[in-house]
Amino acid sequence: MKIAECTFVQAPEILAIFNEAIVNSTALYDYKPRTMANMEAWFEAKRRGSYPVLGAFDDNGTLLGFASYGSFRAWPAYQYTIEHSIYVRTDRRKQGLGKLLLGEIVTAAKSQDYHMMIGVIDGENAVSIALHKRSGFAHCASIKHAGYKFGHWLDLEFYQLILPTPANPTEG
Repeated sequence: MKIAECTFVQAPEILAIFNEAIVNSTALYDYKPRTMANMEAWFEAKRRGSYPVLGAFDDNGTLLGFASYGSFRAWPAYQYTIEHSIYVRTDRRKQGLGKLLLGEIVTAAKSQDYHMMIGVIDGENAVSIALHKRSGFAHCASIKHAGYKFGHWLDLEFYQLILPTPANPTEG
């Protein structure tokens, strides 16, 4: 297995992973599956923001999971804070890929001089919460009834990791 930057070539595989999560879980608070047009916009936003999309690939080049991050909030003072996400194919879960991808995305965030990583996790996603805790993230907030899906209210849990970067933060 190897970790490498994803390109639009992987858009169909990423789309399939996203759509499985939308249809079968509360990992994404979307109701309808995404389209390739959504993926074009998603990749363009990643390119414009210089946000990585890192994939875990098997020996045949098949995408097993991916991680990325983006802006946490759009105001200038949040320039050092990002919100990340990790998705692993259903048939490859519980094999350490989430841990591997999270470690890689933390390394990428440090290399880009971010200071704060935020994971926004559905309150019922015990596996992701445990992964973040084991990786040094601390619970920092809860929003009860933040979403509604599958006939019930969903709670969001926020986990943060403070990074030792940047060395010389600036305003602006």
